Amino acid sequence: MECSASARHQGAADRRRASRLLSQLTMRSDRLINDGLARVDARKWHYAVLASLQEHGPGSQAELSRRSGIYRSDMVGVLNELAERGLVERVPDPADRRRNIITISARGRRRLLRLDKVLDDLHDELLAPLSPNERDQFVRLTTRLLDHHTRPS
Repeated sequence: MECSASARHQGAADRRRASRLLSQLTMRSDRLINDGLARVDARKWHYAVLASLQEHGPGSQAELSRRSGIYRSDMVGVLNELAERGLVERVPDPADRRRNIITISARGRRRLLRLDKVLDDLHDELLAPLSPNERDQFVRLTTRLLDHHTRPS
């Protein structure tokens, strides 16, 4: 089946639109990361919670939801999975017995180190066509764009 000139032009135009390129790269990146984490029996939300706890310390479910970008309604399920594996600990908050404080366990810290290595390898795969300098530049530029579009008005 032949492509029309109009369809070829549209395809070429899409390749010049940053939003389209970013969208396509995001889809492929998500697939790569999700598949790679699944091979080691993990999910990106597991990593997000463990990394948040390691970086920012213990927190309530609501705090973890804000820090990680996981919807509050989904956070309970993620925390249940992590607690069942012994990767986090939940204890009642002494200041408010209605909420729990979540802490990363020693086992969770070891798991996070393993997941960091898995993600490093996956990022190397994602960015394979770029030189080390291009990778650094890509990260700087995308960070600048994200910071610009996520800062408070």
